[in-house]
Amino acid sequence: MDRKKSVMKIILIAIYVLMTVAGLVLMKYGKNPGTISVKDGNINFGVSFISGIGLVCYIISFLLFTRIVIMFDLSYIFPICTGIVQIMSLIASKFVFKEDMPIQAIIGASLVIIGIVVMNLPKTNA
Repeated sequence: MDRKKSVMKIILIAIYVLMTVAGLVLMKYGKNPGTISVKDGNINFGVSFISGIGLVCYIISFLLFTRIVIMFDLSYIFPICTGIVQIMSLIASKFVFKEDMPIQAIIGASLVIIGIVVMNLPKTNA
């Protein structure tokens, strides 16, 4: 039973990361930050279709993250999730948008990966 719960937690985190990165990529790809206007007492919100899908993905990721925060220690899960999202966003920006990946970005991503590994090392009593 515990293994099944652990697998479900990992799947939830993977879906969160996927939704976050997809949301960011689609919002950038849609090139429309959205417009908000008030006319005749009505609030209007306009966004391109692709940016709208990105916004929906990002909202889903936020809702998933609120669940993830409840399931784990915040000081543990927040750096891990944000680190993974940072690295996946870097990779997506390279392949989707053909953005440069300077050596500083590679070094930074490597440090994030090292940090995630160190955080997951077995705890020792000091």
